[in-house]
Amino acid sequence: MDSFDTREAVRRRYAEAALRVHETEGGAAACCGGTSGQGDAAGATTCCGGATDPISGNLYAAAELAELPAEAAAASLGCGNPTALIELRPGETVLDLGSGGGIDVLLSARRVGPTGRAYGLDMTDEMLALARRNAKTAGATNVEFLRGEMEHIPLPDNSVDVVISNCVINLSTDKGQVLREAHRVLRPGGRFAVSDVVVDGPVPDDLRRQIELWVGCIAGALDRRDYAEKLRAAGFAEVSIEPTRFYHVEESGDEHLLTWLAAQPSNERPRLNRAFFSAFVRGQKPADFLVQP
Repeated sequence: MDSFDTREAVRRRYAEAALRVHETEGGAAACCGGTSGQGDAAGATTCCGGATDPISGNLYAAAELAELPAEAAAASLGCGNPTALIELRPGETVLDLGSGGGIDVLLSARRVGPTGRAYGLDMTDEMLALARRNAKTAGATNVEFLRGEMEHIPLPDNSVDVVISNCVINLSTDKGQVLREAHRVLRPGGRFAVSDVVVDGPVPDDLRRQIELWVGCIAGALDRRDYAEKLRAAGFAEVSIEPTRFYHVEESGDEHLLTWLAAQPSNERPRLNRAFFSAFVRGQKPADFLVQP
């Protein structure tokens, strides 16, 4: 698919997920590759955070979820919990790229407090409507949801302290542009702290297609070295990529994948079995970055 087709496929998927949550009054959206809540062709359970889900299970503590509207948790399609892995300080401004139903925006808003602000950016009208309802239900007054694409963030230069995202940057066909935009809107010293799907080393195309279907990635995950290089090219320093959850082919339940894995050289099998993983990706805009007048 080209970039337009990919963007429209992503938009349709997330619009359908938002409508499903609304229609079921907080029921789980289909995430991580499937659409029925019963698993996709690869056998993945798509329960959006259920304890048995190898992609999205157990990402948020019960105490965090108890503070939020049920529909915010039900619409979560992420692969991590960036708000649990980055220190957010009172008074800071946070931007969530691909904010969906608003779960990470609402959690961030609580941490930055009434003197801070949390923005959510999403291109899907249905998700934006859901997120705004969730913010109203939660009584959050320091949040704002913006319509737009993460390749063209509708915020001024040097306007936020922290950029977060939850398993969304992998969906972009121009990840370098996303990272440049994140760097642009961050203030000097600002932090980039996202959860994303990453791949470690070369993976045959047929396996990549199968696993990306399983984990719900449409455009494709970056290799961890390529990710780090793109972050540095965008201007970030102190770049790190820390695996948080490996996606084992053995857990997919897909007979084709399992047969394929068994046929690989024994010295490559362990790496390929867990080549895809969710990671916490960090970077920082240098504090001495020259702000143009």
